[in-house]
Amino acid sequence: MNNGNKGSGRSPLSWETRAGIALGAARAISYLHSRDATTSHGNIKSCNILLSESYEAKVSDYCLAPMISPTSTPNRIDGYRAPEVTDARRISQKADVYSFGVLILELLTGKSPTHQQLNEEGVDLPRWVSSITEQQSPSDVFDPELTRYQAEGNENMIRLLKIGISCTAQYPDSRPSMAEVTRLIEEVSRSSGSQSPLSG
Repeated sequence: MNNGNKGSGRSPLSWETRAGIALGAARAISYLHSRDATTSHGNIKSCNILLSESYEAKVSDYCLAPMISPTSTPNRIDGYRAPEVTDARRISQKADVYSFGVLILELLTGKSPTHQQLNEEGVDLPRWVSSITEQQSPSDVFDPELTRYQAEGNENMIRLLKIGISCTAQYPDSRPSMAEVTRLIEEVSRSSGSQSPLSG
């Protein structure tokens, strides 16, 4: 997924597009979780969000997650792993929520949560966002490419940021369900008053 870091010849993603990606991915994960209380994806990260030409988000790699060796740790190195996931047997729906929260933060900040991606230094996104928002304005964490022409969407950007922060709570019981996350992002969509890809 192009998460705001421009590739060769690519334009930065707009607020509407990034919010639409978040909503599409949230709906897909929420649907997966609704199938069974024990069903989880286990490997949510930006490279597993496939985008159509119209930037419709599709979540991939679910079928591969259960095949991971029990001794391996999903997302351990790339920055999406929930704190409680110490091995593949600890995967849960609340761990998916954490990983999705990191994805939201990635969309909004344009920063990679991985230690190294495309020769760029990554960051511990939840910790970085928390440190900035505690001392400065929440808008200071946003990707400059996102805010340059999107000042009118700042309030809804902050709302989505708060959703991402709640998803990355340290303790699983403090995180919302994906159904609740989806509902909250849909409210942001309606408040934005945008058409596709936000609404639908």
